[in-house]
Amino acid sequence: MFKRLLFSVLSMFVAFSAHADQPVPWQMGFQKSVTPIMDGFVAFHDMLFYIITAVTIFVVILIGYVCVKFSAKNNPVPSKTSHNTLIEIIWTAVPVIILVIIAVPSMKTLYFNETIPEDAEMTLKVIGKQWYWEYQYPDQGLSFESNILKDNELKEGDIRLLSVDNPVVIPVNTTVRLQSTGGDVIHNWAVPAFGTKLEAVPGRLNEGWIRVRETGTYYGQCSELCGKDHGFMPVQVEVVTKEEFKNWVEKVKPEFGTES
Repeated sequence: MFKRLLFSVLSMFVAFSAHADQPVPWQMGFQKSVTPIMDGFVAFHDMLFYIITAVTIFVVILIGYVCVKFSAKNNPVPSKTSHNTLIEIIWTAVPVIILVIIAVPSMKTLYFNETIPEDAEMTLKVIGKQWYWEYQYPDQGLSFESNILKDNELKEGDIRLLSVDNPVVIPVNTTVRLQSTGGDVIHNWAVPAFGTKLEAVPGRLNEGWIRVRETGTYYGQCSELCGKDHGFMPVQVEVVTKEEFKNWVEKVKPEFGTES
């Protein structure tokens, strides 16, 4: 039984390392970070984890100490102390200090995420619709729709509920300005490995950015409840070299080109 459990755990980590750009069964951590934004989220998460762990351990030890020290058996005559100024100052000041320690990197990470770099090299516009995505490349003059592949359309290498007919293609190590809006109801374009969750709201244009440092295929999903097929509008992003991106643009222009 132990060997079987150990094999399952090891298999999980092997699968994670082999498919770092997609979710795997029993995954318990983040997908591999491939953008500066996600790097910031992971660092902030790790800092919070250490703080929460330390606070939890301290509180558990304190509760155990109080239960033993001030039980009826060990403390038959309870204290009549009504307050302690020093303790009250400490339990007020320490949480404030902890919250400030959390707030500073939190605000820095949020500002970094929402500040579009001035050196953005291209724009990708995402339009959420019931229940598929429309992608527009204003700089390249492209526009196309992306729909989930049905079970009978899946080929070898495709992932059920995540693979699409027309994936997004972007070049590696390129600052991409993201723009999003909704064509009917509110959607949300989310790719975990990028640290990206961009609301697609009808009548409003939201902006974000990504810069992916590793080529590969990355997956996400709509993260805003948008109707009966909300769970069937995945995101598939192909990150390729800059030369491959240029070749892809030329290849799909006859089919997806918007210029007359």
